[in-house]
Amino acid sequence: MAGKEKQKNISLPKTMLLPKEEMLEIKTKGQKIKIGIPSDHSKVEHRVPLTPQAVELLASYGHEILLESNAGNSASYLDETYREAGAVIVEKKEEVFQCDIILRISPFDCDEIDMLRGNQTIISSMQMQAHCSDSIQKLMKKKVTTIAYEYMQDETGFFPVVHQMSQISGIVSTTIASEFMSKSRKGKGVLFGDVTGITPAELVIIGSGTAAEFAARGALGLGVMVKVFDSSVQDLSNLEERLGQRIFTSVFYPKVLKKALVSADAVIGAMSFNVRPKFKVSEEMVQTMKDGTVLIDLNISQGGCFETSECTDLNKPTFIKHGVVHYCVPNIPSLVARTASISMSNILIPILLAIGDSGGVDNYIKNSRGFRNGVYIYHGILTNHDVGNEFNIPAKDIDLLLAVF
Repeated sequence: MAGKEKQKNISLPKTMLLPKEEMLEIKTKGQKIKIGIPSDHSKVEHRVPLTPQAVELLASYGHEILLESNAGNSASYLDETYREAGAVIVEKKEEVFQCDIILRISPFDCDEIDMLRGNQTIISSMQMQAHCSDSIQKLMKKKVTTIAYEYMQDETGFFPVVHQMSQISGIVSTTIASEFMSKSRKGKGVLFGDVTGITPAELVIIGSGTAAEFAARGALGLGVMVKVFDSSVQDLSNLEERLGQRIFTSVFYPKVLKKALVSADAVIGAMSFNVRPKFKVSEEMVQTMKDGTVLIDLNISQGGCFETSECTDLNKPTFIKHGVVHYCVPNIPSLVARTASISMSNILIPILLAIGDSGGVDNYIKNSRGFRNGVYIYHGILTNHDVGNEFNIPAKDIDLLLAVF
């Protein structure tokens, strides 16, 4: 055609005309973390912090998980299940202790602290009574960062681990009371419940928090007569609202409490966690209780709320003093290890993923005020004043330290 440029016949390769698979964007942000999970069997602890499902999710993000062989057995999770989920199973605890982040349930003792390479992050229970000045000093010398489940918060100030484990402890405490009142445990043979024509068993609960609520729920469901004591009328009122019914409640009037303890078949100490109990049932009051009464101290890891309490473990959970059966195990949720492990895992998964996405533990501590509240040693410097006061070690404000690190 005149005045117009002749069009060229362009031939395109057939492959360019075919639809192509959409490529997913590969995340370059963040950091791959190496997590170690040692066995807790020597501490008579059956829970494991991560389930195989949690390991599989972490591995899909490229994180590496080392698990000491048989660490999950007591929670009914086998090594093979973890291996299939992507974990590396190792035989020696020392290998696990070289990881960047070490997850466990129970606190570290002095011998285990010696195995640490140093400059690592430890996430575990604090359990103040399990520590001593030497163990804290050793952790500080290793320049580690330690985070306690008991102090960890979310961004609203809620304590997720304490809340979940308190629920479990409260529910399990009622089954413990029932078990040790039965003849199978050489108890009095009293039914922890209500039968027509027979006066129901009586339960006294010291405290009105989450553990107290769930203990009361379980006992009321069985028909037990429940009496709750606390120092705050407001807290007692809130408990009744959560339960949805009126029950016997009282502040700590000595005569009223003593009368309730004399007739009680079981007593559960369930005051608020993370602080030493402000009220203790005296030894004199314990002496007035009936022979064979079951006393369960859910506050034993904070020093106990009964003057006669002494810490025990699941191998030998009870002792008898003044004719009263004392059950003072600090890790009661371990009795339902699989349920408790799933609960722990649900809490830890988003935290660990966020640690990886933020580029490491230090960045996550800076960006998450709630998680930061769980830190009690930061790069070898004690940051929790309660721990410092307990062991007479100076503590520094972590917010000031973050400006340096």
